[in-house]
Amino acid sequence: MKTTNIIIALISGLLFMSFSIKTQDHKPWPVPDAAKNKKSTVANNAESVAAGKILWNTHCKSCHGSKGLGDGTKAAQLKTEPGDFSKTDTQAQTDGSLFYKLSEGRDDMPSFKKKIADEEDRWSLVCFIRTLKK
Repeated sequence: MKTTNIIIALISGLLFMSFSIKTQDHKPWPVPDAAKNKKSTVANNAESVAAGKILWNTHCKSCHGSKGLGDGTKAAQLKTEPGDFSKTDTQAQTDGSLFYKLSEGRDDMPSFKKKIADEEDRWSLVCFIRTLKK
């Protein structure tokens, strides 16, 4: 009986730890003021959204999912939760903040400065991210 209780306690602890690691709150991602206030060089229109969607499907969808819900095919393999881009807290960020984060990267999120070298393409990606709001 004692051994069974110990095993149950160990399994429960491991399950709790694995659940806690994946669902932990996002740590703050500071963005320098200059980056927050940076303005897009691309008009937010059908053309830029379409270009951003192509980039999203190529570079972002595997982790963030087709609708930006954080449910991409690779999401379960990540150490950090990819986040839900449809939520108000993401959509409330400035365009400059989103541009900075996708350009610089952090943790599992890679920097896209070299993968998407053209700044206008990264701005188009920001335009597409805006379409993911609920």
